[in-house]
Amino acid sequence: MLTSAGRSIRNRGKQYPQPRRGIMTAAIDAIFSAPEHGAAQSEKQLGKLTANVGLEGDRYAGDGVISLIEAEAVEVFNAQTGLNISAGATGRNLVTRGVSLNPLVGQRFRIGDAELEGTELCDPCATLGKLLATEDISAADIVRHFANSAGLRARVLSSGGIEPGTQISDSS
Repeated sequence: MLTSAGRSIRNRGKQYPQPRRGIMTAAIDAIFSAPEHGAAQSEKQLGKLTANVGLEGDRYAGDGVISLIEAEAVEVFNAQTGLNISAGATGRNLVTRGVSLNPLVGQRFRIGDAELEGTELCDPCATLGKLLATEDISAADIVRHFANSAGLRARVLSSGGIEPGTQISDSS
């Protein structure tokens, strides 16, 4: 369900390159959090996912939910728009690589020792559009580009430490 080494990942009509066999597996690429609403997100080298809390130290900690986005989706967005946004600019907590997130809605999966359950897609919102819009690309165009690829919300069911490179796997 998570990846098929050596093949491309399809995500609602979009195709993302899949790493060659043996090079990479599904993993966390980056961790971002903001201490309060409206504050800029900063990249973290270590994080803790806590059951029924979420990402410790993040503005949404206490809700028990985190947000994830595929690094590949940001790369496709940049290639299609000519922009060069960072994955952190999307406002998502975790940037993944090598996993299609949309199929994880309603599924349990692991990030290292932590168990999570995908709850819903993170549909792009007008706020994201306004934040990323430029003179050449409108907020509505930003939202259209990220439709069906803006990420996943997931509930943290059991706790565990994370860092870039932490593996993502099926829950078993």
